[in-house]
Amino acid sequence: MLAGGVGGSRFTQGVRRAYGDADITVIGNTADDITLHGLRICPDLDTLMYTLGGGGDTERGWGRVDESWRAVEELRAYGADNTWFGLGDRDLGTHLFRTQLLAAGVPLSEVTRRLCARWWAHDPALRLLPMSDDPVETWVDVPDPEAAEGRRAVHFQEYWVRLRAEPEALAVTRVGIEEARPAPGVEEALAGAELVLVGPSNPVVSIGPILAVPGIRAALRSTSAPVLGFAGILHGAPVLGMAHRLLPAIGVEVDAGAVGRHYGSRAGGSDGVLDAWVMDTGDETSVGAVEAAGLRALVDDLVMSSPDATAAFVRRAVERVAA
Repeated sequence: MLAGGVGGSRFTQGVRRAYGDADITVIGNTADDITLHGLRICPDLDTLMYTLGGGGDTERGWGRVDESWRAVEELRAYGADNTWFGLGDRDLGTHLFRTQLLAAGVPLSEVTRRLCARWWAHDPALRLLPMSDDPVETWVDVPDPEAAEGRRAVHFQEYWVRLRAEPEALAVTRVGIEEARPAPGVEEALAGAELVLVGPSNPVVSIGPILAVPGIRAALRSTSAPVLGFAGILHGAPVLGMAHRLLPAIGVEVDAGAVGRHYGSRAGGSDGVLDAWVMDTGDETSVGAVEAAGLRALVDDLVMSSPDATAAFVRRAVERVAA
């Protein structure tokens, strides 16, 4: 699976419910990682880890359950910078441990394995791999009349959390993506898979960076497994998050069919990565355009109201592709 963020975590819960006996490898986005207060923070990896491990806050969708915020309150009292980021006290332990290991030269993939050993001990057939051990960060250009070119770049987390995605996103840049390589096990997992699912995560800052790591797109295109993608845009709006603020910056319409065409079909001479694209029933009018682009289009109720509901629509899509 390719996944990131809250939507990807909820989707992964449903997939695990659908295929309880399967070996599942989740390739997680790391391009929204950030260093704050000297700590390396991996929001998408942590959201996946906590959610699947039963320690995530289900109401917020991110961070730890039963969290407190005393450390960040102290930082604010000292006038520290970057206290807009929600750094919880329990969460702080994860970031301290990760940063310590990274500073000692342990690769992110091994750090992630050690962290998940605590949270996923009950499910040894579930594995989380970062898309790359190499650091990648997403930056967003926003308007700034006082800047020389009328714009400035801010880290994606600042855009998302502090600015709440309110300024227009003029451009999205992934710093370090050209030098990044797939983390150990990523290409092998795709090559050996019986099924690959692209989750309904943000196409720009969650799935997009994974596909942009040199080698991953080629691995997806060459796998013998069917590759199914699931829309996170329902009825012209993201089911979670603010993807609608970023899609225009990469020239993609805020529409389920447009996102499917953006990912593209593995058939023919394009560099697409999907065999089938699953959209919500409210987006059935996009079926023709998706199929004209060479993709098989499926329609179902994609509201992730519960892990059981998600499991049901995933199973139905897989069965239809396999039929």
